[in-house]
Formats: sequence, C-alpha cells, structure tokens
Amino acid sequence: MTSLLLETAYYLILAGVVVSATAAVLLKGPLASIILLSVFSVFSTILFALLQAVDVAMAEAVIGAGLMTALFVTALNRTGGIR
Repeated sequence: MTSLLLETAYYLILAGVVVSATAAVLLKGPLASIILLSVFSVFSTILFALLQAVDVAMAEAVIGAGLMTALFVTALNRTGGIR
C-alpha cells in the first residue's frame, strides 16, 4: 500500500514539475515566470527529498527557490520590469 502511495506522489510531483516549467516558459509576464520558476524549484526539492537525495534537495531549496528567485526579482526591479 505504501509503495502505491509513494509512486502516486512521485507522479503528482513530477506532473507539478512539468506543468510549472511549461507555464513559466509560456507566460508573457516576467514576474509570473519568476514565480513559476520558484514553484518549479519547490516541486524539484520535494521530488529530490522523496527520492532520498536530501543533500540535493537542500541545495535546490536554498539556491533554486531562495537565491535565484531573489536575484531574478531584484534584477527585474532594477531594470524597471516591475512597476
């Protein structure tokens, strides 16, 4: 029973990864794309944690969801993309 539940969780998280990445590419607004890239990173973090790659999950959470999102929002703000 738990293996079926875990397999279902893998597929749901993987679907979230695919949907958030696709939406980030297809959306026109840069801020929406940045937010969706952050969501993509969170889904990737959860997937890595489920696959028991905790060190990779922590690195993805810190760098992908935290640092890169802050860097992109700061760059967008300084270039006048957020009004």
